[in-house]
Amino acid sequence: MSQYGNEGSTVTTESTGDGGSTTDQVKDQVKEKAQVAQDKARGAMGEARGRISDQVDQRSTQAGERIAGTASDVRSIADELRSQGKDAPANLAEQVASQADRVGDYLKGASGDRILRDVEDYARRQPMLVAAAGLALGFAASRFLKASSGRRYESGHQRYDNGGYDRASATSPYDTRTYETSTYGTGTSHADDERRS
Repeated sequence: MSQYGNEGSTVTTESTGDGGSTTDQVKDQVKEKAQVAQDKARGAMGEARGRISDQVDQRSTQAGERIAGTASDVRSIADELRSQGKDAPANLAEQVASQADRVGDYLKGASGDRILRDVEDYARRQPMLVAAAGLALGFAASRFLKASSGRRYESGHQRYDNGGYDRASATSPYDTRTYETSTYGTGTSHADDERRS
C-alpha cells in the first residue's frame, strides 16, 4: 500500500491482483474532488452574485428616489407652463414626468435579483443593441480620458512657461548644467553663453 499526498489531499492505492479496482478507486476519488471543487465554485459565485444583487438593490432604490424627485420637479414645470398658456410643452413635460415616475417606481420596488434578471433578459433579446451601447460607452470613455490627459499635459507646461518659476526649480535634479543667476533671479547656462558667442 502506498500514499501520494499533494497539498492536503491524499490518494491511497492498494496493490491487488485486479488492476481495475485501483483505477476505479482513483477515478472515484478524482470525481469526488472535482465535485467538491464545483460545489465550492458554485458557492463562491452565488455569494458574489448575492453581494452584487445587494449593491444593485441599494443603488437602484437611491436612483429611484432621485428619479421620483426629478419627476415631481418636471410636473411643477408642466403646471407652470400650463399657467402660462403653453399646453403643448406642458403635455410633453407631463409625459416625461409620467415615464420618470414609472422608472422610479420600478427601481424603488424591484429587488436587485429582479433587476439583474431583467438586464440579462434584455441583453439576450437585443445583443447587438447591448454591444453597440458598450462600444459607444467605451468610445466616450476613451475620448474623455484622452481629453483630460491633454489638459493635464498642457497645464503642466503652462506652469513652467509663464515665467513664475526660476530656472533652478524648473530643472531636473539630474541636470548637470551650471547656471549663473542674474539680478532678476533667472539663470543662463554656460552652454547658452557659448552659443551666443
